[in-house]
Amino acid sequence: MDFAPLIARKADRFRELEAEISSSNLYDDPRKARETLREHTRLKQLLANWELLQKLRTELAENQTLAKGDDAEFAEMAAAEIPALETRLAETETAVQYALLPPDPNEDRDAIVEIRAGTGGDEAALFAADLYRMYTRFAETYGFKIEPLESSVGALGGMKEVIFKVTGDQVFRTLRYESGVHRVQRVPATEAQGRIHTSTATVAVLPEAEEVDLELKPDEIRIEVCRAGGPGGQGVNTTDSAVQVMHIPTGTIVRCQDGRSQQKNKEKALTILRSRLLEVKQREEHEKYAAHRKSQIGTGDRSEKIRTYNFSENRVSDHRIKLTLYSLDRFLNGEISEMISALQTADVAERLAEANLGG
Repeated sequence: MDFAPLIARKADRFRELEAEISSSNLYDDPRKARETLREHTRLKQLLANWELLQKLRTELAENQTLAKGDDAEFAEMAAAEIPALETRLAETETAVQYALLPPDPNEDRDAIVEIRAGTGGDEAALFAADLYRMYTRFAETYGFKIEPLESSVGALGGMKEVIFKVTGDQVFRTLRYESGVHRVQRVPATEAQGRIHTSTATVAVLPEAEEVDLELKPDEIRIEVCRAGGPGGQGVNTTDSAVQVMHIPTGTIVRCQDGRSQQKNKEKALTILRSRLLEVKQREEHEKYAAHRKSQIGTGDRSEKIRTYNFSENRVSDHRIKLTLYSLDRFLNGEISEMISALQTADVAERLAEANLGG
């Protein structure tokens, strides 16, 4: 498929956005301003990738010609560079195709991640803690920032629930595929007979909602303040800092007690509430027009079993794309980029096929 006409239209649109951004009244409408800036960033990257694609095509053609030339030394050098050029060319072409798809309004957003222990008692809580450490270490190496919002500690160092915010570049696009049921198969430390137990934890990755996305009307919210509870320790139960927020129309309840400040806990609770309500709203809209999609990649269905972590085989298997890695020890240490890249590639390939942009 010849993308040049599409790129030309995108370049025209980019020039329009440049003019809008330079306007003094850009921020008169906050929602429109955010959308304009995001579209500008996407198109700027698209045009840069398009320019790179043309350059790589030229370099590859030149190397292929040199590889067939009479000068043996030049031919050998040119041939050696061809595989790397082909790889970069394929990656850049995919990036261009992806950028030509209708944009997902959430992909540039930060994310709220919720991890909860599922079936398996204390072992499930330990597994939830393992997942939290995994995402924390991944974030550190990927340049993301983690902000804890709420947690509930279980026995033996496990976590019944942990909610945190992840900020950075294209966070939701990176982590969205982690939503679902994660299953672990291992011998618990408390198991005297050495039997393998199966436990689960659920992960929900929500795009962070901004105030312009949802208006939380005062008469639809009930805010209650109570004493912080927990396992004890310095500062716990000394102030009425815990905050519970209820969205009356939906019955959604969020409680935050991690912070010492009542105001901070209120802000965190409202952040989580907005993101949960936005997720419900977007899921309902998505189901109206995308019911035909058969793939589960990227849908974020919390009830779907997406991955199994098997300790005895040092194996992690993603059931959506049938990918198995025998590096569970490194995976739980935050080295999950290979899995995330494979999920992104599969999702992009499906979207390109649906949009008839794959070739």
